Amino acid sequence: MTTLADIETRARKYAEARDHVAEIVTAMHDGIEAIKRDNMPKLKKAIASATEHHDALKGMVEDAPELFKKPRTVTFHGLRLGYMKGKGGIVWDDADAVVTAIQKHLPKQAEALIRWKGAPLKEAINQLDVADLKRIGCRVIDTGEQVFIKPVDGAVEKMVDALLKDATEEVAE
Repeated sequence: MTTLADIETRARKYAEARDHVAEIVTAMHDGIEAIKRDNMPKLKKAIASATEHHDALKGMVEDAPELFKKPRTVTFHGLRLGYMKGKGGIVWDDADAVVTAIQKHLPKQAEALIRWKGAPLKEAINQLDVADLKRIGCRVIDTGEQVFIKPVDGAVEKMVDALLKDATEEVAE
């Protein structure tokens, strides 16, 4: 028969095991932070260099669209680059005006198109046709030909890509 003392003993063992897990996690976290601290200057310098080379390559592609008629893309050194049709995007200047216009022109769809806090739902609005978008004060942008540069890559390259994308977007702003 289990006694309260047995339960207390098992609780102590469990607490000790949890503390041990926490110690390991803390040590791992401290190690990761130390690695980040040690490598961050090198990483920032490498990102700056890669951003510079990316921008120069993009400029070259933009300056020579005639080289990308057929085929529209090429692959060099694990990078696919050239021209592709832009996916486009929808923007608005005044979210409140868009909400008001949705309520006026598309009242049956308002629940699906407006976030509860009174902001337009971009994912849902992306599904509307151009005529409805105009009626509610939205514009479609970046649907024409656009230069792209993408690695043909794996997981580490995707992380590197994300870092470089952030850096190139910051430089563009």
